[in-house]
Amino acid sequence: MRVCVVVTLKPGVLDAQGQAVLGGLRALGYRTVSQVRVGRYLELAVRDGTPRRDLEAMCARFLANPLIERWQIEVDDPRPARPRRRAVPEGRDRR
Repeated sequence: MRVCVVVTLKPGVLDAQGQAVLGGLRALGYRTVSQVRVGRYLELAVRDGTPRRDLEAMCARFLANPLIERWQIEVDDPRPARPRRRAVPEGRDRR
């Protein structure tokens, strides 16, 4: 199973990298950008059925700094959805 984690700075935390990117964009003439926040994107391959609490613990203990960062976890389950069986009303042809 694939897990995507996006780590960003909490609101109010100075983003020096974001300021540098903003300065670079403005130097190139892109004046319509008013703010840039820089974060990290991580992809983890984990065993199917890995509990959400374990993923949260990985973020809190190692992948992010909970004092200044927040994270968002998205689980991408590659298993195809099982087709749902439709009930066929009594007396109808089951073709």
